[in-house]
Amino acid sequence: MDHERWRTPTMVLACAGLVLMLALGIRQSFGLFLQPMSIDFGCGRAVFSFAIALQNLVWGLAMPFAGAIADRKGAGRVIAAGAAFYALGLYSMAHSTSALQFDWSAGLLVGLGLSGTGFGVVLAVVARAFPPERRSVAVGVAGAAGSFGQFAMLPVGQGLISMFGWIGALTALAALAFVMIPLGGVLAGRNAAANESTQSIGAALSEAAGHGGFWLLTGSFFVCGFQTIFIMVHLPAYLLDRGLSAQHAMAALATIGLFNIFGSFAAGALGARYNRKWLLFWIFAVRAVAIWLFISVPTTLPSTYLFAAVMGFTWLGTVPITNSLVSQIFGLKYLSTLFSIAFLGHQLGAFAGAWAGGAIFDATGSYFWVWIVSIVLSVLACAMCVPIDDRPIVRAAAGSSA
Repeated sequence: MDHERWRTPTMVLACAGLVLMLALGIRQSFGLFLQPMSIDFGCGRAVFSFAIALQNLVWGLAMPFAGAIADRKGAGRVIAAGAAFYALGLYSMAHSTSALQFDWSAGLLVGLGLSGTGFGVVLAVVARAFPPERRSVAVGVAGAAGSFGQFAMLPVGQGLISMFGWIGALTALAALAFVMIPLGGVLAGRNAAANESTQSIGAALSEAAGHGGFWLLTGSFFVCGFQTIFIMVHLPAYLLDRGLSAQHAMAALATIGLFNIFGSFAAGALGARYNRKWLLFWIFAVRAVAIWLFISVPTTLPSTYLFAAVMGFTWLGTVPITNSLVSQIFGLKYLSTLFSIAFLGHQLGAFAGAWAGGAIFDATGSYFWVWIVSIVLSVLACAMCVPIDDRPIVRAAAGSSA
């Protein structure tokens, strides 16, 4: 009882934001490790890229299971287990000596860690803590906290690499990941939405599987994952190849994180006032134009920072909007599960974007065709947003007669 008394919506939002800040901030710094680790391993960029691609795939595949456990047992245990996997994966990554060990640590263990500490579990707790009129804004604020982590952790990661090398940097980040365990304790309350309907989880999954809008959201999430992870992993190397410095590359990723703070908050605020599927449409339209302009002009510091700012503003804006759309259509009872399944689309795209970037570069010596694919995918995502049926599904409430 005492736990529930001090577990206010504001406290839930603060702790959820800190979990996302650490989980996403540490992950955002992985692009800084691509060049030094590839050089030390004496291999091409495809080895590092595949491990990060595997990480995103494992994250996506494990997230529906993590979401289902959180819906039934509460989020605290899931977050604690995820933090432990995350820390172990980072520590093992620092001491990997082969591609297989790197796949195990950076791919499997960190991927499992992210499935328990990422959006699917954490945002559902925030959504349930706030009434409908404040829900979209609260989810946007939590997303903005994750975005702040992506901004703040980049200079931390670069500073750790400069001072201790990539092995020491990863070890320090592993210690930092353990901080998420006590934060998860605040998010350990029961699912207050469990009584909103008599629907079983099997019926919820069947309902979502038969809803075209759910699969269109999942498809648009694939595009988001492809674009953001390709840029996160490969933009630093792309800029270094074009004559900019490692500090400039780090600053570009930090710029994405900085503008992502405002973009995530704006997405949540706009989602409370305007049609959410059309907000998704415009996010992907802006990305298509930004990428096309970026690869069409010479790579300079101003063009790089402008591109990073625009992409940052749209970076995680898809997350609070998609989360809110899923809750709007299907309700809150199985939000962790259903959003996690939709997010699997994002992670399949992330796997494709991270791996294709390294594989195509090693084959052609250029990232040009990956940028072109990103533009085409943005156009397809715009087309997928238009026919989404976002009307809430009406079903019998718990305790009502048939």
